[in-house]
Amino acid sequence: MTHHSRWLRTTALLGGAALLAATAAQAPATADPDDANNTDRNNNSSRKLRAAVTPEHVMERIEALSDIAAAHDGNRASGTPGFAASRDYVVDTLEAAGYSPVVQEFDFPYFAQVTPSTFERVTPEATTYVEDTDFGLMDYSGSGDVTATVQSVDLNLGDLSGSTSGCEAEDFAGFTAGNIALIRRGGCTFGVKVLNAEAAGATGVIIMNTGTDRATDAFSGTLGGPDVTVPAVGTSFAIGQSLDVAGTSVHLATSTESEIRPTWNITADTNRGNDANVVMAGAHLDSVTDGAGMNDNASGSATLLEVAVQMKKVKPRNTVRFAWWGAEEAGLLGSTHYVADLAENDPEALDSVAAYLNFDMIGSPNYGLFVLDGDNSRFPPPDAAEGPEGSGAIEALFHGYFDSQGLVSEEAAFTGRSDYGPFIEAGIPSGGLFTGHEAVKTEAQAEAWGGTVGEEFDPCYHAACDGVGNVSVEAIDHNSDAMAHVIITLAGSTRGVN
Repeated sequence: MTHHSRWLRTTALLGGAALLAATAAQAPATADPDDANNTDRNNNSSRKLRAAVTPEHVMERIEALSDIAAAHDGNRASGTPGFAASRDYVVDTLEAAGYSPVVQEFDFPYFAQVTPSTFERVTPEATTYVEDTDFGLMDYSGSGDVTATVQSVDLNLGDLSGSTSGCEAEDFAGFTAGNIALIRRGGCTFGVKVLNAEAAGATGVIIMNTGTDRATDAFSGTLGGPDVTVPAVGTSFAIGQSLDVAGTSVHLATSTESEIRPTWNITADTNRGNDANVVMAGAHLDSVTDGAGMNDNASGSATLLEVAVQMKKVKPRNTVRFAWWGAEEAGLLGSTHYVADLAENDPEALDSVAAYLNFDMIGSPNYGLFVLDGDNSRFPPPDAAEGPEGSGAIEALFHGYFDSQGLVSEEAAFTGRSDYGPFIEAGIPSGGLFTGHEAVKTEAQAEAWGGTVGEEFDPCYHAACDGVGNVSVEAIDHNSDAMAHVIITLAGSTRGVN
């Protein structure tokens, strides 16, 4: 992303938001650490709350979540003991601070790869394929270890535009039970193809990519849920084409866990405030199964927890509801469940949510200071989701705070890849912060924020190396202050938003 000029952002400030940002500029961002340690005081202003929410305190909470992961197979993924322990840590901390947290249980489709997968051609010429280069394991693949003949299923290789291979049960007429099905991508979901193959007696499934423009592209995808019991992998068009030869056999081995498991959301309301005008602030608590998830997303969930603790004496005009979501990494399932449950069972409570603030990955090691583009000025639809009316005012509050501190901030698109998605679909004004993941930092961004040009904002995104050392304390410092400022501001008034 390129630098976005400051005057364009500041002219977007609405009404009282500009005054609030200007007021923040007059207050120091830090205070005596001993004073900040006193959680008994009433941190009822931006200045006081920012002074209380120190990066040292946040890092202590991140380290606590790291210790939990270390004690539970190195991760805190939903559906695992590590997530249950993370839930208990958040609940215990909230209760000690005087909150009455609500734990919402729901079921979700859990999936994890237990060991690396094997895919190799046995005949006519032995070839070993490399996982994540030549092939990918399909999410919700079953487990198995099978060597068998490859049987092609309606590949239609003469049509390079696509195929409906495996989409109909009739495609498997004449299929020999015990063989491994070779299916081409396209026409229906991967799950439909693999279930049809399994019903026909396939002991494994290989899904090849489609079209010569993707000839060398291996891929993985999702089967949609834990309904498949046989190994299933995705591979390139070129490898698939090479397997479409009489007498070909392969060895396919996968080891997975795929089943329905319970997980939880946690919410906690301030003890005071207007319940008809609720400001929600949320972060997902789960990690991926491959690592502890310290930037993604202990950074957001730990900072949010520290803000909640430091607000325990605040008596806001509007209710503030803090939320820690489960199963975000499985597809925003926790926040989706929460919004859908309110829509079905308590639509009045859903209508009372005046704004939603999202904090997902706010400590990237090669960080940027990104604010969700609520007014779609940088990322308009259809390239991004449309921000509900009022989202631009939330964006302006964040930008205004960073401006007041002499910090450059930039827009991030509403991509739908985090827990604000269900809220904007429900028409709720939304915003939030983000410090970047797979994209690489430009020269202009490095000039604004420091860091390394040409390197990813988070090289450990969704990887085992996302530990405490992968979190930038400087990014936590900047973003925790911005979080505190906007949360306490909206707790006082949402007039600029709605």
